[in-house]
Amino acid sequence: MADSEGSVEQKFSLQEVLDTFKLCLSENKEVYLQHYVAGWRGLVKFLNSLGSVFGFISKDAVNKIQVLVSHLNGENGSQYVTVQSMVKYELDNELVDLTKRGGHPESGCRTLLRLHRALRWLELFLERLRTSTEDSKTSVMCADAYNESLAQHHPWVVRKAAGVAFCVLPGRQAFLEVMNVGPPEQVVAMLGEALPLISEVYQITEELYSQHNLLDLP
Repeated sequence: MADSEGSVEQKFSLQEVLDTFKLCLSENKEVYLQHYVAGWRGLVKFLNSLGSVFGFISKDAVNKIQVLVSHLNGENGSQYVTVQSMVKYELDNELVDLTKRGGHPESGCRTLLRLHRALRWLELFLERLRTSTEDSKTSVMCADAYNESLAQHHPWVVRKAAGVAFCVLPGRQAFLEVMNVGPPEQVVAMLGEALPLISEVYQITEELYSQHNLLDLP
């Protein structure tokens, strides 16, 4: 959590994430990298607002965001406007390590893949939160979502640490309050609006990566 940004910046707003993901897709369903990164900045605030529990994921996400921003602001930034143009550019110019780690550890394709996997976990978790009842356990919801998504890409030691972290998660009410939306029913309604957008961005990226055999980049 960057102190330099001050506490105002750090306050999570579900509305902000919703607005950002609304901007993510072009008319022909390409994913704008700039808005994808902005959406992730909002999600990092969400993770940070829950304390240090998700530190291992949010720190990594911050690093990945910085790498993508440096691509966007670099001399070939115009090639990184959408995820689709980035994939084409990096593959055409052999800027991706396809089978083993090599000279391109920070390729846009590899970097985005790490955020893409984490986005699936957050989507699954927030969907469970949306449909949960007052007595639902956040630790169970979060662990189930993690085991369905990110866990398969993490080594055992990280999975073990994550399992311990989820046990000390705040309750459902605290999660709903962190959204800064209002009463629970309003949070649930806004999650209902935001999640299909996040899901669509995820699915489009998933299909693109699958098409180019990029889902298992080292």
